[in-house]
Amino acid sequence: MYAVIQTGGKQYRVAEGETLRVEKLSASPGEKLSFVPLLFADDGGNVQVGKPQVSGIKVEAEVLEQGRGKKIVVFKYKRRKSYRRKTGHRQPFTALKITAIKAGE
Repeated sequence: MYAVIQTGGKQYRVAEGETLRVEKLSASPGEKLSFVPLLFADDGGNVQVGKPQVSGIKVEAEVLEQGRGKKIVVFKYKRRKSYRRKTGHRQPFTALKITAIKAGE
C-alpha cells in the first residue's frame, strides 16, 4: 500500500517502512506524527483519488532526526564591475520513517 502526502508545500509518495527527508517540521526526534489530508491512496489495486483529499486513511510517521543538508555555494558575479558575493546555504530537513498507513479510521 502506498499513499501521496503533502507537507512543506511538496507532495511525497510514501510506503510503509520507508524513510524520507521533508522540509523542516517542528517536532523532536522520536515524536510520532500523522498525516491525515491524503491526496491519493492505493491498496493493491483499490485506488482512491482525493477530491481534493482522501478521507478515512491516515499515514503515521516517526521523526528520526532534525538536520541540515549539504552546503551549496551561492556565488553572485557581475562582469567588469568588481562585484562578487560568495555565500553558502544549508537547507534544514526532518527525516521521517513511515510506520503505518491505516485505513478505515
